[in-house]
Amino acid sequence: MKTIFNRNIQSIKTVVTTLLLLLSFFSNAQLKGGHFLGAMGLQSGTQTPENTLSVFVPVYFYNTTSLRNDDGDVAVADPNLNMFLTAVGVSWVSDIKILGGNYGVSALLPFATNTIQGNYVSSKSSFAYSDTYIVPVQLGWHNKKADFIFTYAMYLPTGKFDIGASDNSGLGMFINELSAGTTLFFNDKKTLHLSALASYEMNSKKKGTDIKTGDLFSLEGGFGKTYYVMGGTTDAPAPKSIINAGLVYYMQFKATSDEIPVGSYIFSGNKDRVMALGAEVNYFHISSSTSAGLRWFGEVESINRFKGNTFFITLAHVFSTKK
Repeated sequence: MKTIFNRNIQSIKTVVTTLLLLLSFFSNAQLKGGHFLGAMGLQSGTQTPENTLSVFVPVYFYNTTSLRNDDGDVAVADPNLNMFLTAVGVSWVSDIKILGGNYGVSALLPFATNTIQGNYVSSKSSFAYSDTYIVPVQLGWHNKKADFIFTYAMYLPTGKFDIGASDNSGLGMFINELSAGTTLFFNDKKTLHLSALASYEMNSKKKGTDIKTGDLFSLEGGFGKTYYVMGGTTDAPAPKSIINAGLVYYMQFKATSDEIPVGSYIFSGNKDRVMALGAEVNYFHISSSTSAGLRWFGEVESINRFKGNTFFITLAHVFSTKK
């Protein structure tokens, strides 16, 4: 009897420990998705020109200022959790037409530190390879008054993931994402523009578990102005560089609830959301075909998730693949 009693006590302890581990790791059951908010801004609905191969290095930094609860009030002040990510990316846009749009592909090989898994304040991880981002299908259309873009993307769970670990570099799940957007132009020279890119992220169960992050809806874009810096001679002036600057925004909403099984019960919680406003400036040097961009967002509303500031720097070089 004593042995059976001890076994029952041990089983109860195991269940309680597992429950506490899950609840502490996934505070409020709000799990993070793969979509990097802030990666898109001005002209988010525009595909790069056809017959170009772009090699780029993005640098992402997210500074948390607080953790917010269901009411948007401060649950944890100054959590001191900052995420850093950099990567090597490549994007190719061809002159192949599908449904009238140019076909393109891209890939991103990322490295991250302090990967944020959810609302887990104690999450710390060293610099390591994260989840791979691949776009096997991208279609872009260019018209006089508007550009349009459609994308199918995948996030592959190549980063380290162990349930409950505080040093994960990946999210441990396969992600499908569909995106569609447009950039509207308000003059013939296309120098004044407004853009929006909508993305819907569908997540699988996390590796080795029945835990599932809810689907996410994201909207990103901006309102900006393009400036041409002229060079050449007085008789034959020509643009030598292009500056693109303006205001940017992003917002994200949890479309379906998270699912965290605990015994026969599915633990979920109130859905999270976040909204941010910011500014962006890009510089493109025409003769060298190189560009540099800086994007900043300050989150103005955050429910059931961290609130903070997002910084995105991108360096790129464009090669022509025209025959």
